[in-house]
Amino acid sequence: MTAQTDTTGPVTTVFKVSGMSCGHCEGAVSGEISQISGVSSVTAVAKTGEVTVVSAAPLDDEAVRTAVDEAGFELAGRA
Repeated sequence: MTAQTDTTGPVTTVFKVSGMSCGHCEGAVSGEISQISGVSSVTAVAKTGEVTVVSAAPLDDEAVRTAVDEAGFELAGRA
């Protein structure tokens, strides 16, 4: 008999977003990504171009790309 490990829990993913230059940019990107189902936390840092997302399950990159596009920026990929 084999035991399965329960690996459910928060997933943290770091994305690279190009074009952010200020706090307003951070807020726009965070606001759009936070609307994706399952996202519990978003932290965008314009200086590094990194956006850290905590979600209930792994996110679909296309959903994140669409949200970033809506905010007026470009998803460069995962960090």
